[in-house]
Amino acid sequence: LASPTTSEQDLDDRPRRHHGDCARAKIRDGQVTNRPIYVAIGVTVGGERDILGLWAGEGAKFWLAVLTEIKNRGVADVCIVVCDGLKGLPEAITTVWEQAIVQTCVIHLLRNTFRYASRKYWDAIARDLKPVYTAPSEAAAGERFAEFTATWGERYPAVIRLWESSWSEFVPFLDYDVEIRRVICSTNAIESVNARYRRAIRARRHFPTEQAALKCLYLATRSLDPTGRGRARWAMRWKPALNAFAITFEGRITPTGN
Repeated sequence: LASPTTSEQDLDDRPRRHHGDCARAKIRDGQVTNRPIYVAIGVTVGGERDILGLWAGEGAKFWLAVLTEIKNRGVADVCIVVCDGLKGLPEAITTVWEQAIVQTCVIHLLRNTFRYASRKYWDAIARDLKPVYTAPSEAAAGERFAEFTATWGERYPAVIRLWESSWSEFVPFLDYDVEIRRVICSTNAIESVNARYRRAIRARRHFPTEQAALKCLYLATRSLDPTGRGRARWAMRWKPALNAFAITFEGRITPTGN
């Protein structure tokens, strides 16, 4: 099993300031440019989280090249990929791994919802959306969303369009039990890593080349969990989800003995 993110935390629909799913570095290469640098996190069937790489760039061809590189390095099969609104990424995922399920980040979908709404309605919108993303099935979620549309569609049609356009990548989340939902509900793990990367970038402000920026973030990566205790704790909490994954993706997950 490999995925750009997992989180053991439950869903949290509270509105927050959001910085996006990449770190941006200022590169002095002829002229100063603000380049996005993306990170992918994979989780093995043994519950081991690994940073699969750092890449600077965007676009459908870029993502296809990145995922092909990851596959050529040994990631032969991917069960679920959690990502958030990156153009061309879902199509690239299913091209490289035909059986992979693309899941949008539910947390980010909720946060983006509040961008279209007045702050005084945030609590009410959050309350009315909760039955949608906690529904026991896609059909039940559709019914709850119809009720949400009836209440908020006239006031905030952009919110309705946002959910409708994301629906096909939102609903895979609803097919799984609570243990799997907990680890595919968001890209919080990547956000945490990116927060550390942004601090490292701010400390240096500008970089002479793209390679210098990537080296800086590589060194920051090496310092994330120097004792390995964080990884060990997370691997132990992974066991309930692994059991659910083994049943859901029977025949595709091979025990590692961990």
